[in-house]
Formats: sequence, C-alpha cells, structure tokens
Amino acid sequence: MAVAIAATRERREGETRCAVTPETVKKLIALGATVTVEAGTGLGSSIPDADYAAAGAAVKPDTRAVLDGADIVLKVRGPTAQETSALKPGAIVIAMLDAWRDKATVEALTGANATAFAMEFVPRITRAQVMDVLSSQANLAGYRAVIEAAYAYGKGFPMMMTAAGTVAAAKCFVMGVGVAGLQAIATARRLGAVVTATDVRPATKEQVESLGAKFLAVEDEEFKNAQTAGGYAKPMSPEYQAKQAELTASHVVKQDIVITTALIPGRAAPVLLTAAHVASMKPGSVIVDLAVEAGGNVEGSKLNEVVTTPNGVTIVGWSNLPGRIAADASALYARNLSAFVGLMIKDGVLAVDLEDEILKAAVVTHGGAVVHEGVGG
Repeated sequence: MAVAIAATRERREGETRCAVTPETVKKLIALGATVTVEAGTGLGSSIPDADYAAAGAAVKPDTRAVLDGADIVLKVRGPTAQETSALKPGAIVIAMLDAWRDKATVEALTGANATAFAMEFVPRITRAQVMDVLSSQANLAGYRAVIEAAYAYGKGFPMMMTAAGTVAAAKCFVMGVGVAGLQAIATARRLGAVVTATDVRPATKEQVESLGAKFLAVEDEEFKNAQTAGGYAKPMSPEYQAKQAELTASHVVKQDIVITTALIPGRAAPVLLTAAHVASMKPGSVIVDLAVEAGGNVEGSKLNEVVTTPNGVTIVGWSNLPGRIAADASALYARNLSAFVGLMIKDGVLAVDLEDEILKAAVVTHGGAVVHEGVGG
C-alpha cells in the first residue's frame, strides 16, 4: 500500500504559509506516496484547491477525513489539539515545532504516540542543506525586514540627486549576521543604504565586507573564539557585552534603520538594544526586531505590534516575516519538507531509519516518549 501523506490547513494565528505546494505534491507522488490536502490549505499562499487537485492530490474539506489513516502529516507549525487527536498511533508529524518553547504541543504528540520531527533541528551539514528550513525562511525574513523598515521609514533609502537638492542615503545597521542578517545587508545595499553590520562571530566579518557593508565589532581575544563548531554564536561574557554595548551606543545614535537578528538556539534572544539605546536614536528612526518571538533583541519591542517610542522611534515587532511573503516562503519550505520526506520512503515503502544522522538530530518524540535530549532535558 502506498505511503499516505496528509497536509492540513494551518490554524495557528497569523500563519499564512503552507506545507505542500502543487510542485511538491508531484514530487511526493513520484516517491510512491498518495497525498491528501485539506481544502483551503494554500489560500494564504495564493494556491487554489484546484491546483492541488491538478497536481494529483485528493482535496477534502474535513480535517479528520484528511488525517484518517495518514502515515505522514506535513505542517508548517505544530498541529493543534484537534489535529493531534485525529492522528493514527505511530503517525509521523513533520513541522517547525518550536520544540524548545512549545512544550504543550510536544507533550500532546508524545501522548498521541506520534513520531514527531522538528524541522528547526535539521543539522546544518552539507547533505541536509536542501532541508534547512531555518536558512530558507531566514533568508526571506531578512529581505522582508528591510521592506518593513522602508515602509515605516519616512524618507528614502538611496541617495538621490535632484534639481531641488540632494537626498542623503539612509544609514542602516544590521545586528546579527546569520542568514537573515546577510540578506538584510544585501537588500538594504540594493535599495541604496549605507550599511554597517555587527556579529560576535569573527567569520562573518569577511561576509559583511563582501556585500559592500562595513563591519563593526570589538575584536578582542574572546571575539576570535565566539563561534561554536556548528557555526552558531556562543553566549558572550558580561565584560565583552559591556564593551560591545559601548561601541553599539556610539553607533546607533547615528543610524536611521536598525535591524536585529540575533538568536541563540534554546535560549532567550540576547538584548542588543536597551531602552537607553532606543532613547538615544533620532526621531523617525526605525528598528525591526526579528527575534521578537524569542523574547526580543530590543527592549520595548512587542510581539506582533509596531510601537512608537516617546522620542519618535518606530519599533517593528512582527513575528512571522516569512509569512508576509507567503507564496515564496511556502514554496521554499515545501521543498525542504519534500527532501526530508525523501529520507523516509524507499522504493515506495515507508522506511524510517532513526539512526540516519539527519533524522536522529530532528526527531523529538517517538514511541510515546520525548527522545530529543535538548527538549527532554
């Protein structure tokens, strides 16, 4: 019997993306699977039900009918309680589970005896690049952050020379140079801004400069060793943070746009801009906090709100920037998922090898237990 794959409509507030597209429906069917999609799954990404049907998927209006007998369930966010209750025992759920923070969903999946994989835990190794949802979504988030900043900013980004005089280029400061930060730098440069960027990882200096931006950091001995083997930033000492804060304080005063992107896996986002930093900025300046969902890099940012401070600084705190470019975000995420599913289906048969280094790193629940050390500990 063919492997049954199901995708349901996203029900988490503000989630416009979807886990399958007509393109990936065809890819999944080519693996030897059947695909069932809940009606309305692609509406937020401008994908009508008819396009799924034309690609070979069965489209059903009822959630339980979609999930009935499904071997693999594909989601953007973790399933709701209603969806979890409809899973067959042993069903595989693949989603961005936010497993470190969303303990309730992890517990529900454990209780349902589901084998759940968190796509945010896919290791950043060469073999898994095509499955790296953090990179695919962060790339779009970095781009969209600049677009949001440009929308909120009351002036133009590029220098413009006119008969009536010259318009100065905006000054944009990007804090945190991962995938999102690099795309934010590239986008701000394309719009004509003068860009500076900072990160605690020394390897990012060359990347920043290659994009035509200026690198800003306290480059001491701690800075030289501030990166994990996996390429993530290490938590910095209070002494280093104080020196970096002093450098930041003298720099942000001059900036028109600040975009913060710093995240540390499994921890609250580090505070990069204090209330004092924000208070020192010029009226009309804009800050976009990409880490707001993890507690925020900016003191005073609020989840899913745009705040204007007493001194006239706008702080943008949208939590799901990729969802604001849903069609492209869904296309990339669905390709990540289809590649991940490809590890589990061999010759049309479900064959999940939990010793595979990618699956082993990403599995959170299995056999009625939490099996991911970082989540269970």
